[in-house]
Amino acid sequence: MADNNFTEQLLAALDAKAQWFDNNQLPEMLENYRLLHTCVKSLFDFLLKKSMIHSDPYKNEKKISDITSPENTPFTEAERSMVIGMRFSDYDSTLDFLCNYYRFSVSNLTVQNIRKLIDLNNSIQWNSFSVNSNNTNTRTLATMLLSAKQNCEAITVSMINDSISKAGKAITAINKQLKELTDFQREFYKGNIRKNVFEHPNFDKAKAFSSPADELAQIKKLFTAVMGKIPFYSELIEEIIDEDQGANKTELQTLLLKKLEVSNTKTEKKEVAIDTKEILLTAVRVFGATPGQIMQIAQKLQENHELLESEHNSFWDKFKRVLMKAFNIEEKPTFYQITVTDPTTDTRAHEKINFHQFVGELAARARRYNSVCVKRAPGYEKLAQLDSEKILAYVNQQITECQKLMKTLNGMDEFFKNAPQPQNRNRVKGIKMEITALKNSVVKANQHRSEYSAYVEEEAQLKKLGIKK
Repeated sequence: MADNNFTEQLLAALDAKAQWFDNNQLPEMLENYRLLHTCVKSLFDFLLKKSMIHSDPYKNEKKISDITSPENTPFTEAERSMVIGMRFSDYDSTLDFLCNYYRFSVSNLTVQNIRKLIDLNNSIQWNSFSVNSNNTNTRTLATMLLSAKQNCEAITVSMINDSISKAGKAITAINKQLKELTDFQREFYKGNIRKNVFEHPNFDKAKAFSSPADELAQIKKLFTAVMGKIPFYSELIEEIIDEDQGANKTELQTLLLKKLEVSNTKTEKKEVAIDTKEILLTAVRVFGATPGQIMQIAQKLQENHELLESEHNSFWDKFKRVLMKAFNIEEKPTFYQITVTDPTTDTRAHEKINFHQFVGELAARARRYNSVCVKRAPGYEKLAQLDSEKILAYVNQQITECQKLMKTLNGMDEFFKNAPQPQNRNRVKGIKMEITALKNSVVKANQHRSEYSAYVEEEAQLKKLGIKK
C-alpha cells in the first residue's frame, strides 16, 4: 500500500524545490547566459570588424520565438565567411532571445526545452575551443579568431582570450545547473503522476498497490486521459513503483526526500526590502556592457588616423621614419585640433588631442569596464564590497567621464570626416552609431542612479517623520 504521508511530504518538497529553482538557481542561470552573450557579442563584433565574417543581411528580419541551435554541417572554404557569419549571428540572436525574452522557470524549462538548451550549448564548444576540434563551428571559429588576432594589440588579444575563457566558464556553470534541473524535472514528473493520476477518481488504489504489475496497469490505464500529451517514461514509472512497493522502498523514499531538501528554507514571509546597493551595482554592470563599443570606436579612430598618415607618405617621409627607427628616436606625438560642442549650451570650443594617448585611454577604459561586466567579474566583486556611497561616487564619476568622452568623440568624428583629402573622405569610418550606443548605456546608468537617489531620499524623509519603512 502506498504511504500517504510520504506522498504528502514528497509533493510539499517538490513545491518548495520548484520555488527554490525559480527564485535562486534559474536567475543564476540567466546571469550565466548573459555573461556568455556578452562574450559572444564581443567575439562576433571583432570578427565582423576584421572582415573575417559577413554580417547577416536578414538578421533584423528573423523573428526568434524558440531555442534553435545553429547548423553544424560542413561547408566549402569559399562559403566560410558567409556561412559562419550567419551561424554565429543566429547563435548571438538566440542568446539575445534567451537573455531578454525567455522565461526561466521550472514550468517552462521542461525536459524537452532543457535538451534544446543543451544542444545550443554544444553547438560551439567553448571549453575545448581549438583549431583541431571535431565540431565544425568550433574549429572554424577558432581558426578565424587565431588568424584575426595576428598583428593585433596586446590588449585586443587579451580581451579575445578573456572572452573565450569566460564563455567556457559560463557554459560549465550552465550545464551543471541544467543537470540539476533535469534531475529535478524527473522527480517533478513523478510527483505530477502521483498528484494527478493517483488521485483521479478512477484510479483503484487498492488494486494498484496489491502488486507492482497492477500499479503499472492502473497508471497506464489513466495516463493518457489525465496527463495529455506528456510522454510516458517507463523508466520513471518503474521508479515510482519501486518507491511504493520495492523491497527497499523506505530507503528510496528517505533518499528522495533528502535529495529534495532546500537549505535555509523559511516558512514565514517577509516583506521584500528594496536593495538600494543592488540598484547602484546594476548601473555599474551597464558600463560593463560597453567595452565592445569602446574598442570598436578605438579601432575606427586608428584606421582613420592611418588614412590621414597615408596622405603624408612620400619618399622623404618614409626615409625620415627609417632614420628615426635606426637611431631609436621616438616619434613625436600626433596632436589633432578638434572642435567640441556642448549639447546643452551649444557652445563650441577647440581642444588639442594627443591621439595615441587618447586611443590608449579608450583601451584602458574598455579594460576597466570589462572587469565589471558581470557579478563574478573581479572588478565587480571588488566594487560590490564597498559601501553604497563609494559605489555611487564611482557611478557618478563614470557618467561624468563618459559624457565628456562623448563630446570629444563627436569632435573626433567630425574632424576625421573633414581632415582627409576630398578623394579619401569616403574611406573615413564614422563612429556615430557607436557613440549613440554608448549614450544609451550612459542614459540607462543614469536612470539607475536616479532610482537609487529617489529611494534614498524617500527613506530619509520617512525617517524625519519617524516612520519606519
